Amino acid sequence: MPKIVLLWTDAAVWLLVLALLAYAWAVVRNPNLSANWRKVFRDAPALASSLVLALCLVVTLADSLHYRLPLPHAQGAPDGVVAYDTRTHSLLDAGLSKLIESREVTYSRPLAYVSFTKETVTAADGRVERMAPRLKHGGAHLTRPEQQWRQDVLVRAGVGLLKGAALATLLAGLLVVCLARSRRSTLSEALTSVWRNEGEIPWRAALWAIVVLALLIGAVTSLMGWYHVLGTDTTGNDVLYQALKSIRTAFVIGSLATVATLPLAVVLGIMAGYFGGWVNEVIQYLYTVLSSVPNVLLIAACVLMVQVFLDTHPDLFETAVERADLKLFLLCAVLGLTGWAGLCRLLRGETLKLRELDYVQAASAFGVSHTRIMLRHIFPNVAHLMLIVTVLEFSSLILYEAVLSYVGVGVDPSMNSFGGMINFARKEMSRDPVVWWSFAAAFGFMVTVVLAANLFADGVRDAFDPRARSFRPRLAVRPPAPSAP
Repeated sequence: MPKIVLLWTDAAVWLLVLALLAYAWAVVRNPNLSANWRKVFRDAPALASSLVLALCLVVTLADSLHYRLPLPHAQGAPDGVVAYDTRTHSLLDAGLSKLIESREVTYSRPLAYVSFTKETVTAADGRVERMAPRLKHGGAHLTRPEQQWRQDVLVRAGVGLLKGAALATLLAGLLVVCLARSRRSTLSEALTSVWRNEGEIPWRAALWAIVVLALLIGAVTSLMGWYHVLGTDTTGNDVLYQALKSIRTAFVIGSLATVATLPLAVVLGIMAGYFGGWVNEVIQYLYTVLSSVPNVLLIAACVLMVQVFLDTHPDLFETAVERADLKLFLLCAVLGLTGWAGLCRLLRGETLKLRELDYVQAASAFGVSHTRIMLRHIFPNVAHLMLIVTVLEFSSLILYEAVLSYVGVGVDPSMNSFGGMINFARKEMSRDPVVWWSFAAAFGFMVTVVLAANLFADGVRDAFDPRARSFRPRLAVRPPAPSAP
């Protein structure tokens, strides 16, 4: 029986998921919130990007279930005492076990069957040659790789594309069936409506996103058990595995650091705008001083202090993963405690306007307490700003992590991250010939996640911010033809 390991970030991620489900339940029960979120998904880029983010969230959750396997019972050990492996695994590791086990000696190109680095080999006739040796795992099933490699890659990729197309067809069929039932129409009418992009939600964009994702997943999963799809790094580890593991790090930093900014920003911003006077002056002074300090230097100083604490207390951790995870958790806290000034300034300005409105003045005249006014009248009317800023800051913090890891003050080097991959690829890009695939994989995955987050944030901003709202005409759904008497 494996031992369940609950890391700091695991607990935080699952708490955020529960909070997200609670918010979704509140949205379903609130007509105004439901109408705003329908406006979000009326935007085709926002709808398609939400599917990409949902897929990344699934990867994050699978990588947030950690456990340690039991070791075989040693001779002479007391009965009933179980020793566990020092390595901590996740559910994602179990699904990608083939990638973990297929470690090579050093670099290899994507889909290659020979090593990138050449070795000196003595031929049968005594001549000394420089040649690239065969990989231990990539393309090891090929008996005549020079003749079989191209056909094998094309066949396996084609089979994967067919599997992806079948999955996309299944998901599209389920979507059409659900739409037909909700609209009380026939399947052909629902399919025609989706294809013509009619209705309030642009389901055609969602279908195209599903098709592209399904084809990519099908092709990659069909190849990754036999080849290294994105190559290997200097230690022979699979780059695709590192990129998938980095998604969790990006999501943890983007979500936890954003949530960490909310308490100080919301409390101080509303207090500064509502009370005014010396309270406003003190809070303004605080965030002005904080904004005047370079963020990178401030965060670097805090991270170095955290590093000193971790180095001087090694007895607090059973495994290296727990130590690296606590550093990641504290990095999110540092990013939150140093990044609340912008949202605080925004909420202060909005509260200054809200406190002069008639219903707030009436509540104050009737003797309602300041705390109740801020909770019942001010906070609900600035909540949309919190949501917009939270979504917008998500992608910025992912890029910030890459910068911090690149300069050496980010996550622990033993933890996979996009910034760490780019940092390790810095020397590889100066080689001749260039080892480009580690940098390209990190850059491609990071840009995909950040672009999806930005497109989704644009949809949220247009729906919840009246000043930025844009209404796009949509084709109405044609009513079903009346049945013959």
